[in-house]
Amino acid sequence: MKLHEIPRVKSISKEDFVKHYLKPQKPVVIETLTKDWAAYDKWNLDYIKEISGEREVPLYDDRPVSHEDGFNQPHAKMKMADYIDLLKSKPTNYRIFLYNLMKEVPSLQKDFNWPDIGLRLVKQLPMLFFGGENSRVFMHFDIDYSNILHFHFHGKKRCVILPPDQTKYMYKIPHSLISREDIDFDNPDFEKWPALKYAEGYVAELNHGEMLYMPEGYWHYMKYLTPGFSMSLRAFPRKPVNLARAAYNVLVMRHFDNLMRRRKGQEWIDYKNDRAVIDTHRALGINPV
Repeated sequence: MKLHEIPRVKSISKEDFVKHYLKPQKPVVIETLTKDWAAYDKWNLDYIKEISGEREVPLYDDRPVSHEDGFNQPHAKMKMADYIDLLKSKPTNYRIFLYNLMKEVPSLQKDFNWPDIGLRLVKQLPMLFFGGENSRVFMHFDIDYSNILHFHFHGKKRCVILPPDQTKYMYKIPHSLISREDIDFDNPDFEKWPALKYAEGYVAELNHGEMLYMPEGYWHYMKYLTPGFSMSLRAFPRKPVNLARAAYNVLVMRHFDNLMRRRKGQEWIDYKNDRAVIDTHRALGINPV
């Protein structure tokens, strides 16, 4: 895969952000956007444990999708205090994914500011994500095609992102938002997955307090290089075609997929995995060895 470093700026005006990144739909890392937030000094794993340790949180790991799992159904649950102790003690695949902790611990909302950056952010949806050392978030794009401001705290995280026009190379699973889960995006096997040789995207390592802007519909793969957590703020897609795609995903696609899982079981999962390879190679005229 051809990956370019995501451009970085220390800070940026609303006008420049809109002109250079939002309108052309290009990613950027803004390094100091959180410097005046209380979160910049307060947000670490010990602080989260202190204020929310008794909350039971949903956990996900990197097991392949099963027909027995519902859409975004967690694989386990644990008290936040126990989970953070686990993160700090050893590498673990367990992650917290798309979790509205701020709804349960409202005091967290006082620790950050809603950036005035040219996006109409959805204030009901500040979501948190946690991961242990070397845990990975599979390659996917978001169901609602949102523009995303992704802030990282406590440690370092590697982000690989690709624009929507690279979907033809991504071995996308039909009726879903993900690529083949057996692809190692840290070290892709181009003999097995030859289409990936043509994919072109971006990469960045986020440090504490830095923010990555991901335009609407971008594919993203995340790897926690150290234990840490992130927060995403979202704005609905600006392009009418992406609004239509988001509506289809939410109102039709996910319900159809769940129905087929119930009716066909693992046969449906296996069928989709096979189609991802067949359709990708056929569209590109690839004859893999």
